[in-house]
Amino acid sequence: MTSLTLFKQACDTGATLDHYSNALQSLGADRRGSWTGAHDLLLDDHSKAGSWVHAYLHRKEGDAMNAAYWYRKAGEPVATVSLEDEWEDIADALLKSS
Repeated sequence: MTSLTLFKQACDTGATLDHYSNALQSLGADRRGSWTGAHDLLLDDHSKAGSWVHAYLHRKEGDAMNAAYWYRKAGEPVATVSLEDEWEDIADALLKSS
C-alpha cells in the first residue's frame, strides 16, 4: 500500500494523525469534514507546506484572492484541478517529502 493510501485510511477511520506534520493533520481534518479545524491548525504555520494547504483550503472556501496569496507564499501555481485531485496531490507530495 502507498503512503497516500495509508494516510487516507487513517483519515477515514478516525485514527490519530498526531505523528503526521501539521500540514498533513490539516488535510486530515479537512477530509474528515472540518474546514474550520483544518484552517485553525494553520493559523501560525507559515511554512511552505502549511501555506500550500492554506491555499487549498481558501480555494475550497471559494476565496480565490486569499487562495492566490497563499499559493504565492507556498511557491506553488494556483491549482486548476478538482479539489479532490488537489487534496491528493498535496498529500502525496507532503508524504513523499517527510
